[in-house]
Amino acid sequence: MPTVLFLWTVTLAHCALAGRVCHKPPEVPFATVDVAKRVYDVGEEITYTCDPGYSHQSGSRKYTCPLSGKWPINKMRCIPKKCPYPEAMINGIVHVTDVNYQSLIHFSCEPGYILYGSDTSQCMADGQWSGKRPECQPVTCPPPSLPEFGVISYHKLSPGNESVFQDVIRFECLSPFALFGNETATCMANGNWSDIPECRYVKCPHPTGIENGFVNFQVRRPYHYMESVDYGCQPRYVLDGPRESRCEKTGSWSIKPTCKAPCKIPVKKATVLFNGRKIKVQNDLKEGIQHAETIFFFCKNEDKTCGYTIPTQCIDGQLTVPSCFEEIGTFLSFWKKDPAELTPCDA
Repeated sequence: MPTVLFLWTVTLAHCALAGRVCHKPPEVPFATVDVAKRVYDVGEEITYTCDPGYSHQSGSRKYTCPLSGKWPINKMRCIPKKCPYPEAMINGIVHVTDVNYQSLIHFSCEPGYILYGSDTSQCMADGQWSGKRPECQPVTCPPPSLPEFGVISYHKLSPGNESVFQDVIRFECLSPFALFGNETATCMANGNWSDIPECRYVKCPHPTGIENGFVNFQVRRPYHYMESVDYGCQPRYVLDGPRESRCEKTGSWSIKPTCKAPCKIPVKKATVLFNGRKIKVQNDLKEGIQHAETIFFFCKNEDKTCGYTIPTQCIDGQLTVPSCFEEIGTFLSFWKKDPAELTPCDA
């Protein structure tokens, strides 16, 4: 009887266990189960694997069907892989919103540059960006047109003898033509050159003389652009301004110099300081001094009975004698001493 009871109990337990199974396991976002079935026997193990492009972050990957027939709470989590943050582009811009798996980045170029390659790249399952990285190459300009009677004096070509964005060329005009406009042109972002100048024929009228002066080696003929003439002054006159006048692109001459007049010393008798020496006006400066030269008159300090100097400069024929100067004639020289002979006040 006990044996029969034991067998009956074991049979009931076996039947109860045989009726317990686990149904389809819970889904985990971005993961799959290694064995996909409708039901699983008690004690059967399953393993979750993250989909390509995703990495296991937390929770167990393996689960076993328990006696209760209910799968344990699944806390497994798969997160998208990340691609490295893209490096900056030379002469271009990388537009990034995300670096996770399957996200896109976009490429564009700065003005004056053209994109060679795909303008997008996608973050792949292996954590790398798809495709070959594009490049920004400068816009090219066609050979520049030349102004009539003009030449290119400077042209730096890029490799391949091409003119590219921001390349500069410089123009010159053949004589007697003058350049009107910018002397340089630049390869612009739109693939065109900036404005090309013109070369125009320019001549100036016969140069005129200057007061108290003359034109050296003057030839009676029209003068062309950039030709020049040289001026001089009559004896004792001083040339003020540029000695040379040039025919300009306006068809006029540049500023001519003037001839500044010498100055007579408006005293009959005096000792002055000139070029570091004491000299007599009546003996050594009968012709006066030239424009811009300076002489020093001697004056007397009555309180200290000493002498001091006051400078005065010749300005185009005008010279002013200092008010402190007193001209000592022959009669006054018997009892008045020339200030030039007095002890200097600053001695």
